[in-house]
Amino acid sequence: MADLQQLTLSQLKELIESQDEYLMGNFISQNLAVARNIRLEMVKKQFTNGPVMMPEMRILIIKQGWVKPTLNLIERHLATGDLVFLAANGVVEFRDAAADVGGIGISMSADLFSLAIGNKIPQALDGHLRDFQLHLQPQQLTFLDHIHELLYLQMQQQEYSPQVILHLISTFLWQVDYLWSENESSRLAMQSRDQQLFTEFVQLVNQQAHAWHTIEPYASQLCITPRYLSTVVKQVSGKTAKQWIDEALVTRIKIDLKHTDKPIARIADEMNFPNPSFFVKFFKRLTGVPPSHFRH
Repeated sequence: MADLQQLTLSQLKELIESQDEYLMGNFISQNLAVARNIRLEMVKKQFTNGPVMMPEMRILIIKQGWVKPTLNLIERHLATGDLVFLAANGVVEFRDAAADVGGIGISMSADLFSLAIGNKIPQALDGHLRDFQLHLQPQQLTFLDHIHELLYLQMQQQEYSPQVILHLISTFLWQVDYLWSENESSRLAMQSRDQQLFTEFVQLVNQQAHAWHTIEPYASQLCITPRYLSTVVKQVSGKTAKQWIDEALVTRIKIDLKHTDKPIARIADEMNFPNPSFFVKFFKRLTGVPPSHFRH
């Protein structure tokens, strides 16, 4: 029985080492990947069979071109100057990219992250965010690029200090956290309270749609009434709160149906439906076809 396919650093290491042209400008081990030369061929090679779960955290910076991935069920457009963070166990699906897309990236195991960061964890990377996207100003991108290059060059030395490596990783991560904090402060200052509430609601939906199918638990978590939450979501987005919940839920179901061999009864149970019959009726109402037809 197959679950959602994964791409670990070990598997990525095998993929890159099997293609000589990918080795130039890229370092990878079982605990750390430092990519100075991400190209379209590398991206497409990783996502030939649909959505992929990434067990380790990843940070990507686009230096030229654009790419359109789906991150944790949300479609995104990343262009030159954009940074994207994906927490451990994030789900990625490749949709499209420019032929000249290029960038840099870093990924690491949880153990290496803990060694580099120590006891004080950056807020942006403490696990409360599954992903985020920032647009970097040219000088911000250049600064991060320099830190990243130093880390890569250090890894190329025959002899290097593990402490220098850990400090460079820590410096890179804390700089990302600083940029996120600055961006978050500006974003919150510009948003109305209703917009902030809607953003918090969508974040919760992305995390909990498989378990919470009605609006009440979201309202409770946000410390407001279901009626008020319904009104705000409708006013800000033009869609009802239930539509957001159902769309996120059915997207997760589609991923399981298309890219795993899980029995329908198991999917229904994991998605918190009372029974398979109710699950089938829900899916058919949202998509027009029963789960068994969608799978084939």
